[in-house]
Amino acid sequence: MNFGMIGAGLVMGIAAIGSAIGIGIAGQGAIGAWKRCFMANKPAPFILTVFAGAPLTQTIYGFLLMQQMAGSSKIAENPLFFLGLGIAAGLAMCFSAIAQGKAGAAGSDALGETGKGFSNYIMVVGLCETVALFAMVFGMIQC
Repeated sequence: MNFGMIGAGLVMGIAAIGSAIGIGIAGQGAIGAWKRCFMANKPAPFILTVFAGAPLTQTIYGFLLMQQMAGSSKIAENPLFFLGLGIAAGLAMCFSAIAQGKAGAAGSDALGETGKGFSNYIMVVGLCETVALFAMVFGMIQC
C-alpha cells in the first residue's frame, strides 16, 4: 500500500471538510445579517456572499497540493513523509477555512449593521486565507 498516495488524497479531503465548516459558519453570519436588514427595511448587501464563500478556496488549494503530491516522483521514495505532509497541510487548510468562516461571520454582522468597513473586514478574512496559501506553497516545495 502506498501511504504517500493516501496522504495526497487526505490533503484535499481534510481541506474540503474545513471549507464546508467555514462556509457554514460564514453563511450563518450572512443570513443573520440579511435577516436583520430585512426586518429593519434596509437593503440587504449582496456583498456578504463574499464572506460566505471565502472558505471555499481552501478546497482548491487542497486539490492543487494533492495533484502536486500525486505526480511527484518522490512519493514512492518516502511514502510516510507524504502521508504526514498530506495530513499536516490538510489540517492547516482546514483550520484556516474554519477561522476564515468565523471572521467572515463577524464581518457580515458588522457590515450588515453599519454598511461600512468592508475593506477592513475582508483584510482579516484574507489573513486567515494566508495560512492555507502558505501550507499549500510550502507543501508544493517539498514535493
